Amino acid sequence: MTIKEAQQKVDEWIKEYGVRYFSELTNMAVLTEEVGELARVMARQYGDQSFKEGEKLNLGEEMADVLWVLICLANQTGIDLTEELQRSFEKKTSRDSQRHRHNPKLSAKET
Repeated sequence: MTIKEAQQKVDEWIKEYGVRYFSELTNMAVLTEEVGELARVMARQYGDQSFKEGEKLNLGEEMADVLWVLICLANQTGIDLTEELQRSFEKKTSRDSQRHRHNPKLSAKET
């Protein structure tokens, strides 16, 4: 599925099952909540915390939830995420094409 197709599918789902989009401000709050849930799983899987009883490793599910709400916000605000992602690649390439190659922190081997 392309990003454009994902934006279309989310829009279709909202119109068929979701009644309407939540307000942009509500969706921003929901996005923050979803990022927090992703952070919790990351902290337990890759950080120093352990899973609580009943919690599960659902990293992909949490990432998909973040993406879903981000797509909702893009749809609501008229953003073409495919176009914006391409612009981001171009910006990062022109700005950072050599910067990371010359960063000694990135070339240092982990022990």
